[in-house]
Amino acid sequence: MKKALPLTLLAGAAVLAAGAALAQSPQPPKAEPAMQKVLDAMAALKPKPIETLTPEEARKQPTPADAVKKVLADSGKPAAPEAGVTVKDMTIGSGDAGFPIHVYTPEGKGPFPVMVYYHGGGFVIADTKVYDASPRALAKMANAIMVSVDYRRAPEHTFPAAPNDAFAAYQWVLAHAKEINGDPNRVAVGGESAGGNLATVVSMMARDKKVALPVHQLLVYPVVNDDMNTASYKQNANAKPLNKPMMEWFFKHYGGDPKNPYALPMKATSLKGLPPATIVAAEIDPLLSEGKAYADKLKKDGVAVNYKEYSGVTHEFFGMGAVVPKAKEAEQFAADELKKAFAAKK
Repeated sequence: MKKALPLTLLAGAAVLAAGAALAQSPQPPKAEPAMQKVLDAMAALKPKPIETLTPEEARKQPTPADAVKKVLADSGKPAAPEAGVTVKDMTIGSGDAGFPIHVYTPEGKGPFPVMVYYHGGGFVIADTKVYDASPRALAKMANAIMVSVDYRRAPEHTFPAAPNDAFAAYQWVLAHAKEINGDPNRVAVGGESAGGNLATVVSMMARDKKVALPVHQLLVYPVVNDDMNTASYKQNANAKPLNKPMMEWFFKHYGGDPKNPYALPMKATSLKGLPPATIVAAEIDPLLSEGKAYADKLKKDGVAVNYKEYSGVTHEFFGMGAVVPKAKEAEQFAADELKKAFAAKK
């Protein structure tokens, strides 16, 4: 009879096996130099792995926006926001159902077209302050008002709180656009990552509830599925700043129904009747495959889509225009698509 191995040896063997498996797993593509500077700055800030933290702890970690500020500081450049946009903070709704919005207005007379913008952060972390560079850049480049929504986050407010808040904010803008110097007939939606999810879900809700459709949806590497066996999940399982364990953590806290298209839009029976879409994707991103698949599904269902993938950059690159040239390029691409959509509705 064979003698059982001590538990310490078994545990050690398991760790070695896990390490070997990690070493053999595909490595993410190489970041281009400007992007790598941001990744190096992020590493220097010593963030803890999000998936090992509580949501409260995770919200206090250094962010990609902090890494951008570090790159600017290290280069001797000012980290102050770009001029030419004013921001007004407001609260809509009331009581437990109330939440903040932030109105970014470009210089000029107006009335301006409007985009309702939803920040990223996996439905759990981050807020408009972390993502400030994106609505600020888009307001200036698209000459449009950006209404950024600080929707309620999980796990304190699990699904469907976020999409309900996102849709409530969209309806508020339709009803109150004139009060913020906006045009109620030219309202788009957009967002990054979890915010991209909310933007396309709001489009679906508007269609389903017979509310005026957004004129356009800007989806920047949107979360639209929970399939973690895609080519990009395999290739970028250990990528920075977003990886597979983080996505598992986000989904666990969000509590969305995996069969509900308002949680995961790829699960929708049909995407027919949704507004035209611009989809921005990053090569070094677990969400790359699902963004492309969603673009294909939209096209198949008769929705006009302009899809663009940027090589050598990671999830979260959009909004880093101050230090990553490809981010500035992506911001301009998105703004140009928005301008076309708004011009068509004049």
